[in-house]
Amino acid sequence: MFHRLSDLDLTLIREDLHDPAHVRSLAQAPDLRWVAVDDGAVVGWAAVNRLPGWSDHVGELRIVVDPSSRGSGLGRDLTKRALRDGFNAGLGKIVIELATDQEGVIEMFSSLGFTGEALLRDHIRDRDGELRDLIVLAHHVREGFDTLDVIGVADALG
Repeated sequence: MFHRLSDLDLTLIREDLHDPAHVRSLAQAPDLRWVAVDDGAVVGWAAVNRLPGWSDHVGELRIVVDPSSRGSGLGRDLTKRALRDGFNAGLGKIVIELATDQEGVIEMFSSLGFTGEALLRDHIRDRDGELRDLIVLAHHVREGFDTLDVIGVADALG
């Protein structure tokens, strides 16, 4: 999966996904992790990392979907699972950082109840040296009860 990602994808992910040892360590980390597999191939990965210290009620969502599976709803499904399991683990807020030009992705997260919290101008330097703006979106569990149907919690509760 990770060898098919574009240079921009690899810039935005932060982790070095070309290093097999690092990928194995990510899969074994103690935070919340999910892997989507189709016909034996990894097509998606998501993680919620609890922040330390005074922000230990906040989880940072990281998600990667193989280019061949984008637009299939896999990213939405992984995000819903991350929200459910993150909130069940006691997180009160889940955040994700995205490049502002990822309009479709921002729209998907907004439809799941995420709202804008910060805009950081010229915060990302891509592999060509170009600067890009970054947006921080957040989903607050207390405010998110209106979106429980969206992420499937209402169905799970009966």
